[in-house]
Formats: sequence, C-alpha cells, structure tokens
Amino acid sequence: MLLTPGPTAVPEFVRESMSKETLHHRTPEFENIFKNTRELLLEILDMPQAVMLASSGTGAMEACVTNLCHSKALTINAGKFGERFGKICDAFNIPKTELKYEWNTPASVEQIVNTIKNDDKIDAIFIQICESAGGLRHPVEQIASKIKSINKNIMIIADGITAVGVEKIDTSNLDALITGSQKALMLPPGLSMIGFSNDAVKKIEKKPAGYYFNLLSEIKKQKQNTTAYTAATTLIIGLGEILGHIKQNGFEKLYIDTALRAKATREALKAIGLEVYPQMPANAMTTIYTESSNEIRKILKEKFDLNIAGGQDHLKGKIFRINHMGLVAPHEASWAVNSIEMALDELGLRTFDGTANKIFMEGLYKL
Repeated sequence: MLLTPGPTAVPEFVRESMSKETLHHRTPEFENIFKNTRELLLEILDMPQAVMLASSGTGAMEACVTNLCHSKALTINAGKFGERFGKICDAFNIPKTELKYEWNTPASVEQIVNTIKNDDKIDAIFIQICESAGGLRHPVEQIASKIKSINKNIMIIADGITAVGVEKIDTSNLDALITGSQKALMLPPGLSMIGFSNDAVKKIEKKPAGYYFNLLSEIKKQKQNTTAYTAATTLIIGLGEILGHIKQNGFEKLYIDTALRAKATREALKAIGLEVYPQMPANAMTTIYTESSNEIRKILKEKFDLNIAGGQDHLKGKIFRINHMGLVAPHEASWAVNSIEMALDELGLRTFDGTANKIFMEGLYKL
C-alpha cells in the first residue's frame, strides 16, 4: 500500500484512460482533449489563465522565478522546497532575500510585511502553501492579502504542489499557483501546471524569459488548445480523466473528505502518544516526530505492506509522513493507523489495544 506524500497511487480508471492508442499532439482529436482538460484545470485552480508543462514541479518553479521576478525575490525557506526556490534564484543570478524558519514553523506574516516595507526592490515572493518536507501549512492567503494591500505590483507565487486538490485555496491575491501531477491529482510524475492572475500574465508579457520555460509562448499556444513544444499527451489525457471524476463527485466533497481523514489520523496517532510535528499541519499529510521513525517504517513495510515516507536532512530518521492526498479509501487510512500502533507494540514502546483505530473510526464516522 503506497501512502507516501508523492508519488501517490494512480487509480485504475485513470491508468486505463492513459493506456489507449497514442494520439499525435497536433491533431484536432487531441486539441479537443486538451481544451476539456484545460477548462477543468482552470476550474480547480480558480485562476483566469493556466498552462501545462511537460516537466516535474521543479520546472514550473523555475519558470515562475525566471518569468515573474524582474528585480529581486523574497523566498520563504521552511524546508527542502522553500530552499529550492532560493537555489533556482541563485542558478540564474537573481538577487534574493531568504527568510528561514524551522521546518515545523509557519512563516511570520509580520516578518514578511516588514521585509517588503524595508526593501522596495522586491517584486516577487515565493512560498509553499504546504511545505511537504515537514507537512507544514504556511498562512499564504493572509500573507498575500497583506502584501497586496501594501503593493499590488508584487507578485505572489505559491507552490501548491501538495495543496491543489487537497483544499480550496483562496487565489484572490495570488499571481501564480503551481501544482504537479503526482500528488493530489493522482497521476504519474512528469506534468506540472501553473495558474496565473491577469496581472501575472501582463508582467510575463513585458519581459518573457527562457526558451523551453518561456511562459509567454506557452500561454499564447495553450489558449489555442495546443502547446509550444511536444505535449505530454498521455498525462494530459489522464489529467482530464481525474479532474472530470473529481468534478462529477464534487470538488468540495474531496476537500471535506481529505480534511476529515487528516484530522482523524492526527487524533488517532496523538491518542497513542505520538507527536504531530508541524505547528500548523497541512491536510496533505500527517507528519509525526519520533526518534523511532526508521524502525517503525521498516516494520510497516516488511510486516504490514505499508510504504510511508521518512524525513530528509536533519529530520532523517526523526519523522514519518503519511499521505492523505487523493482518493485514499477509509480502510486504507484505518490500516495505516492500526499498523503503526502494532509497530509500536513490536518495538516495546506501547502495548497494542486498538486505540488508534478506535479514535480514527470515531473521528471519521461519529460526527
């Protein structure tokens, strides 16, 4: 059972949709598929414009840095992916200020506002909605609202790779919203997507950058239901399939189900003495701090056929992360918390008595 926070499990009906005969990307047949997929994408992103890129999410991050920062960047680093925005700036010699936080600590609205007020060269802010290195949720919407009230020309670029499809994101003050195929959208890796505000499109038009990641050329082409370069046809077909399925069942239902599953999981694991790591947990995953992380994960994989993620860098061997993104069935999440309690028993850390599963089931069904 795959419950890592990306890549997530790909539903069978999506795999079937992608297994059909290959289509050429410069045909009316594929353009019709592209049009349908793009309209669904605009709906879930809740942005006026969007593009799909044949790249991982990092490619979309790079495209946003090079096309939307013309002067100086402010990057928020509370984990591996916030750090990555800074590294992209460095790779292109783009001046930056980096605000660093512990991986369990959300960005300070006040500190970001003060930084902006004291540096009029900053024209773009780069931040994660969910920093998946620690399962942390940043107060992005609050930050964006404050910044826009100070200077509406500052671009707010939000990495929603582990947030889009997890929760309803308020995009009213965002200029770019990034996501990727292999997270809540339940596809194989290789497709990234970006939603844009109208102001972001105007800024891109003033100074487009790059060749393959030139966002102006992609925006123009994708409005015509094609791409500037070879489209990731199979993944775009799969994206249309999963977005159509989510819409049919209701975007809001997916958000409610995910939030409920995340809360029930956190409460279940706290009930057996485990510590939730982030101060502000994201619903994409549950992150638990424990010095026994490696031992627990080993037992889960070998004995209970359950694959969850560990930590990186200074958190290696100290946290584990359980995915809630996508169409995770209740019985799968139930198996996860039950197996974790059994692993604690096997390690002599706590006697198994079924508490985790009891609390989880009550949280999910006894509303």
